[in-house]
Amino acid sequence: LLPCCSALHDCIRCTKLPISMQNNKGEVVDLYVPRKCSATNNLITAKDHGSVQVNVGHVNEDGVYTGQFTPFAFCGYIRQEGQVDSHFTRLWNESEAARNFQ
Repeated sequence: LLPCCSALHDCIRCTKLPISMQNNKGEVVDLYVPRKCSATNNLITAKDHGSVQVNVGHVNEDGVYTGQFTPFAFCGYIRQEGQVDSHFTRLWNESEAARNFQ
């Protein structure tokens, strides 16, 4: 036992169990999954209230929404600098969905 525990108490530090949230099926589920900025690859923190996520829907040949989408996330810094439009255009042209669309 570590000094933090008594003989009657087993804590996570003492049992050396991996810390993760799992459901009954054994799948790992987390309450908060941080996003990354699509333009800079920096983590978007919970305090970045200027960040935005844009989901671009996929359409078939007839122009009907297929139920699929491609997400793009931008941090508040990129929005503040006014660079979202150029980064969004670049990322869309590089995406697999754009190649399938043309």
